[in-house]
Amino acid sequence: MTASVCLDELRIRRRRNEAPLLAAAIPAEQLTADEALLRKEGISRALMVLLNQLTPPQRVAYVLHDLFSVPFDHIAAVLGGTVPAAKKHASRARQRIAGAQAVEHVDRGAHRIVEAFLAAAETGNTRAMIQMLAPDSVRDADAALLPRGARTHVVGSTAIATETRLFRDRIRAVCPITVDGRSMYLIAPGGHPLATLEIVTTGKEIIRIKLRSAERRHVYTAPVASTTS
Repeated sequence: MTASVCLDELRIRRRRNEAPLLAAAIPAEQLTADEALLRKEGISRALMVLLNQLTPPQRVAYVLHDLFSVPFDHIAAVLGGTVPAAKKHASRARQRIAGAQAVEHVDRGAHRIVEAFLAAAETGNTRAMIQMLAPDSVRDADAALLPRGARTHVVGSTAIATETRLFRDRIRAVCPITVDGRSMYLIAPGGHPLATLEIVTTGKEIIRIKLRSAERRHVYTAPVASTTS
């Protein structure tokens, strides 16, 4: 019954051409509630982002079968179709979530330093962040993502680390994901895209951080695994 109600709501939203809202357009109270739910239930932040890209039948079929192990004959009844059609919806959902497009390889060393930097940023460990940033590293960000009057271009490890420490809440809402075929990170409070975070390294230290507002046209897929040492 719950799945049927959700399917109807998703179909109504689709007919109205109501694309999933970006975090910037969602009231703070709802973001807070959604974030609390994600953390309480241990729901994957990236999965929530990916589910929002599916069609209503794909989303229902995937959630019911792959997450809750509901038989396809029951799913077909919810969708008002056949069992083969329900299986096809689930299969297409898996393909869209996994990503049918080719993605770039990820350097394992670079991945480790980025993960370590994010862990330090999440706890506000300025000293650790400085050690991982190149002395002349650069941070570029869209003005809309910063407090009024803040600089969009910051140079220097100390300045970047000091500033990053102020955004621990956003760092806690980061998840690895593939954006338009490129491996990066997404800041997604409550599972709603807010900004893309791209961190460029030499393999040993971080040289550039790019923070850009998320856009509805972005295509998100599962993150690619590290493949090179």
